[in-house]
Amino acid sequence: MSLTVESVTTQEEACRLPSFDSNVAWEIGHIIRANVQKKFTRPVVIYIAHANSSQLLFFATSGPGTLPDNMHWVKRKEAVVLRWGCSTMRMRLSLQTKTKTLQEVYEMSDPSIYAVHGGGFPVKVEGVEGVVGVIVVSGLAQEDDHSVIVDGIQEYLAKNP
Repeated sequence: MSLTVESVTTQEEACRLPSFDSNVAWEIGHIIRANVQKKFTRPVVIYIAHANSSQLLFFATSGPGTLPDNMHWVKRKEAVVLRWGCSTMRMRLSLQTKTKTLQEVYEMSDPSIYAVHGGGFPVKVEGVEGVVGVIVVSGLAQEDDHSVIVDGIQEYLAKNP
């Protein structure tokens, strides 16, 4: 499936959780890690934190070989999700339709702070306004970083309706 702004927005809405706490973060993080290990050989970083405090709730690598650069990507993707309240993939696709960069649209958007590459995803909860957490995957192609998060949340929701 080719991703569009509309399809990613639909994914974000479909991935709303009934609740979110450290146990939910651990379960989703564990699912994502297991799925990455099954499908990919490249090592990734999986990071889940609260939105309001950046309190780390889950952190793991899928295996040996990640680099310090992965955490730079994590923090830059997290910054996009927290600032604009949407996935980094949706922001990227939105900018592509405008044929502009983040820096051109938002003049103060420092590329050392923000990265519009797939793999940052907002955690939203039914009945709660705004973003309550952020999930970031770094290490794969950006479409794969994005899809392993969506697949992980959907798998969690299927087990915990």
